[in-house]
Amino acid sequence: MNKGVQTMLRQLLLLIHLLSVISWVGGMFFAYFCLRPAAVETLDSPSRLKLWVATFARFLPYMAIAVTLLLISGITMLLSVGFQFAPVGWHIMFTLGLVMAGVYLYIYLWLFPQLRMHCAATSWQEASQVLGAIRRFVAINLALGLIVVIAAISAR
Repeated sequence: MNKGVQTMLRQLLLLIHLLSVISWVGGMFFAYFCLRPAAVETLDSPSRLKLWVATFARFLPYMAIAVTLLLISGITMLLSVGFQFAPVGWHIMFTLGLVMAGVYLYIYLWLFPQLRMHCAATSWQEASQVLGAIRRFVAINLALGLIVVIAAISAR
């Protein structure tokens, strides 16, 4: 493959990678720091829980695409350089990205279905507990996302 095509491919992979990160981490930031406090301030508990089910039903499938693209683009760029030649920051990004993806999958495949089920059954106390667990895992992923951004900036 000629050098110009390689450069364009790398730029495309980087664009996909960055757009995926912006969507995922930005979405978590919005949900945690903007939507959550506004929902607590303005809605009663059952309405707030229904709002979260409706929000997650839209957000989580989009993030499945973003997380998949993020992992594919990141692994492709890492393999193009080679693990042994990649900067330490890339290894940190890769490792924490896998952890973050695992947390995302836990939320999407385990906690969200529980939240949906408890809301459908009007088991508000149980639904509230599950939402609290989701909130804690989102906070963990936000913190890991910050570390990943720092690793990305330091990887030269």
